[in-house]
Amino acid sequence: EVQLVESGGGVVQTGGSLRLSCTASGFTADEYAIGWFRQAPGKEREVVSCISPSDRSTYYADSVKDRFFISSDNGKDTVYLQMNSLKPEDTALYYCALGSLFSITAAGYAYWGQGTQVTVSS
Repeated sequence: EVQLVESGGGVVQTGGSLRLSCTASGFTADEYAIGWFRQAPGKEREVVSCISPSDRSTYYADSVKDRFFISSDNGKDTVYLQMNSLKPEDTALYYCALGSLFSITAAGYAYWGQGTQVTVSS
């Protein structure tokens, strides 16, 4: 059974930083993609960043470019999302998801974690 566990969320002031982690287990594919998505109250889920650990392909939403950085530790099956210069509009429930192919849409990911809350206070 594929499982994804997110951690690292919390409350931070504007301008602060957080690092989210997503650890995957229960899969054997050499090629896969991990995506970070977020959903704020009353808003639709949106893509934040994605990575294909095998070839290091990455994607960032315009709203987080140059502030957020995605990386992977293949030996630990863990993907990190370093979030810097956080803004109140970054407040949301952040999910990581695993898919067989690189995709920037939620439909491309079959497995999802439970989410970790990020709150940025002004």
